[in-house]
Amino acid sequence: MKKVTAAIIIKNSKVLIARRASDEKLAGGWEFPGGKIEDGETPEECLARELQEELCIDAKINQFVAESQYEYEHGAILLLAYAAEIVGGQMKLCVHDKIEWTDKDHLLLFGLLPADIPIARKVVKELL
Repeated sequence: MKKVTAAIIIKNSKVLIARRASDEKLAGGWEFPGGKIEDGETPEECLARELQEELCIDAKINQFVAESQYEYEHGAILLLAYAAEIVGGQMKLCVHDKIEWTDKDHLLLFGLLPADIPIARKVVKELL
């Protein structure tokens, strides 16, 4: 099972989500940004690296929020979500074609990827 991280970035009572670009795996799906943990990396290190690579932002990774397991067609993942805050950089899209800052009333209306849905429910209930 692949371990993957996700960032829960909240600003002004809105949470950041991103849509995977048409040439990416799971194209068109909305997700909390993040990515696969590499060998020797902690989840927090992974998430900081992925946010830099995918969105060109520097982030402070804070507390663990939730986890979710899901069996995709291409394999099973364990998604580990952490609260994070942007501390630098200029946001630029690399593997996504759109981002949204959305409130709790609209988050679950996006076509979230299946592994992200349980985390989104917890974010709506407990963090927003």
